[in-house]
Amino acid sequence: MTDLHPPKVELFDTAAMTNTDPKGFVRTVDRYEVTDFGLYMARPLDGHPDIAYFRSWLLPEHGLRVGRWLPHPGRTLDHDVYIDIVDIQPGPVWRTVDLYLDVLVNDHQGLRVVDTDEIIEANTAGFLDRVVMQRAFERTFTAVEGIAASGYDVEAWLGVPLTWPGGA
Repeated sequence: MTDLHPPKVELFDTAAMTNTDPKGFVRTVDRYEVTDFGLYMARPLDGHPDIAYFRSWLLPEHGLRVGRWLPHPGRTLDHDVYIDIVDIQPGPVWRTVDLYLDVLVNDHQGLRVVDTDEIIEANTAGFLDRVVMQRAFERTFTAVEGIAASGYDVEAWLGVPLTWPGGA
């Protein structure tokens, strides 16, 4: 059994330069960039043993949050790119709803899908319906197929100019 919970909601307030995390903590953002294809955010991550800095793109057309995180000095991460499957509402304050599934990519090497147990348990508990669960799986399958066909190069698959400024 996983840590059963409703879908996590996150807010991205570009005017206030804040990010409200799923637990309701308001975090200061170092950088936002709004483009015609999405929203970029860069900010420190306090209190995590491995991750020092978040850098991520919200991509509404794909229903993805694509992140390249920076670890603390002396730490390593077991992935290069972390992709959350999400519903995204752009606006003055962007909003994401996490749909449980994640794709972890090692550049030019491989990928893995995690948290399938979470989405099934969330559906069983009534936190999301079959239509939303199907949408999450379809986005995941599309990402896996596209990334694999692109030699495990997320940016090549997406075909948009993702940049990753910020962080130490």
